[in-house]
Amino acid sequence: MAFSRVFPDPPSKSIFKTFALMLLSIVTSLYFLHCLTERCGTCIPTERREAGPVEAFYASKLKDFESLRRKRLLQKWTVMRHHSLIHRLESVREGGLTLPVIDADRHVLQAHVKMSNSLDVDLETGESYFDTGKLSALGEGSKKLPQAIIIGVKKGGTRALLEFLRVHPDIRAVGAEPHFFDRNYDNGMDWYRDLMPKTLEGQITMEKTPSYFVTREAPARIYAMSRDTKLIVVVRDPVTRAISDYTQTLSKKPDIPTFESLTFKNRTTGLIDTSWSAIQIGIYAKHLDNWLQFFPMSQILFVSGERLISDPAGELGHVQDFLGLKRIITDKHFYFNQTKGFPCLKKAEGSSKPHCLGKTKGRTHPNIHPEVVQRLRDFYRPFNMKFYQMTGRKFGWDD
Repeated sequence: MAFSRVFPDPPSKSIFKTFALMLLSIVTSLYFLHCLTERCGTCIPTERREAGPVEAFYASKLKDFESLRRKRLLQKWTVMRHHSLIHRLESVREGGLTLPVIDADRHVLQAHVKMSNSLDVDLETGESYFDTGKLSALGEGSKKLPQAIIIGVKKGGTRALLEFLRVHPDIRAVGAEPHFFDRNYDNGMDWYRDLMPKTLEGQITMEKTPSYFVTREAPARIYAMSRDTKLIVVVRDPVTRAISDYTQTLSKKPDIPTFESLTFKNRTTGLIDTSWSAIQIGIYAKHLDNWLQFFPMSQILFVSGERLISDPAGELGHVQDFLGLKRIITDKHFYFNQTKGFPCLKKAEGSSKPHCLGKTKGRTHPNIHPEVVQRLRDFYRPFNMKFYQMTGRKFGWDD
């Protein structure tokens, strides 16, 4: 009886077929990558004549668009190539085969991973930071001149408004006051732009410097930057504002004269000293006249400092409408702090903890003689009436 040993079919055909397919795939992939990174860049037509400033501007924008388009194509191709290689490597390993081509593919895969990292691609999910709005977390985006500025007024509630607005995902604001249009204008627009945070498309860049409202040169300078700039002014009862202004100065200079002595040029006649900045700032109608020489009233929003305390969500709703943003900041973002006497954020920007303004806010005001307060109210009343007429809104300071 003859015995014959049974051998499996030689694996040569299947091995070489797999080898050939993998090799062809690698060559094709490398060629495609070469085309994307090198040759596609030549698709932009060259200028046949010397470009003027307008043509140069649009040519630069076209190049930026082409660069971004190629980058996105590379991202998508990287993700697909990654998953394809993973699948093929696992299939070959299941067959128990170890070929040089597998090692070659592994090196290609490592190169893909390295490239994907440079392009900010998540290989596990196929997500791109270009597509998911994660650029800001990576420090991407670009610095732009502000489209909206809180221009005033000092001790009106500008810091509270800015902190509340920064909760909105479509608002990016400078924390410190740049003082560009009053003190640092000679530094130039590039210096100013460099202070701004990076923003994505659709986000609004903001800053706040409350002294702009009373700076005579500021309207013309902001208009020269952009005539479309939206302006926000937080106003407050001018008498209360003046006392708050004095209180802040007193905390820094305890030896200054009394509020009463600074208020009057002559206490006997009751003549108010309008040269004192604490008094002068509260003549809102006078300062607004200066701004209306350059900007229409439709581009200026007046926020009530009193309502910012009693109804922060309501005032923030008007601000979000003015900026053309969705009303995201609502009542759920605030709670009233009884100790400080004003609302605080339940969750501040970039934090899960409640946030209140610092100890410099909500200082206890000194006691001012009632007669002095009444004389100040009489002084401001005609200016307040004119301000109500100009803005079309009664703020209730004389009720």
